[in-house]
Amino acid sequence: MLSDSGTCEIDIAGNLATYLGDRKPTARYASFDYCFNHFQQHRAELGSLALLEMSCLHLGFYLASWGMYRGSPDLLQRSLKHLEPLIDAIASADPRVWAIDANGYTDGSIEVILHTARVLRLALGRASDTLVTKIMLGVFGCVPAFDVNVKAALGVTTFGKKALTKVRDFYSENAEIIEANRVLTLELATGAETSLRYTRAKVIDMVFFIEGMKGRIPTQDPQAPAGASPLS
Repeated sequence: MLSDSGTCEIDIAGNLATYLGDRKPTARYASFDYCFNHFQQHRAELGSLALLEMSCLHLGFYLASWGMYRGSPDLLQRSLKHLEPLIDAIASADPRVWAIDANGYTDGSIEVILHTARVLRLALGRASDTLVTKIMLGVFGCVPAFDVNVKAALGVTTFGKKALTKVRDFYSENAEIIEANRVLTLELATGAETSLRYTRAKVIDMVFFIEGMKGRIPTQDPQAPAGASPLS
């Protein structure tokens, strides 16, 4: 049965329990927390040379641990310095994008998101929907990462206004449970929780990521790009 957003009925609580079940400071998915913490906490200073190297390191490790270096032949052949123009683009991004979340996807805010995505693509030279939205999730927290799993669960093939409208509708239909699962991020230094919560878009990303995985080959790496062998 389809919901009003056009998605099939989803076991939201079950999917979140699966995703968060093995959550710990040394686990792979905690790379999101450390990246997100860095950019959120140092937003006003991102244009400084003093933070450039640390910003590149946080973003690069997050992308690597989430499968994007393996999934992007171009990134795989690049050093950390390749990310400098991207950090510059993030530092000079439309200030409004930092405050956007799934509960506020108006036509205007959706255009801000799409404009920011175009700017980041230009900074990278070329980038897939998956790469651009994983960057936006890890930095701004404003969109789910539109990888093969999320697209499949959401019933879309591209990242654009239609897809973001479906995310907005999904949030509206399930606001209570999404809000209840906005867990606190983990701190790198201590492993303890911070005062910073996952965005609504991040919670939706977790739900759709697990939903999209259902039916895939069990031995396949969850973050592997489509068509990759399990151990590649």
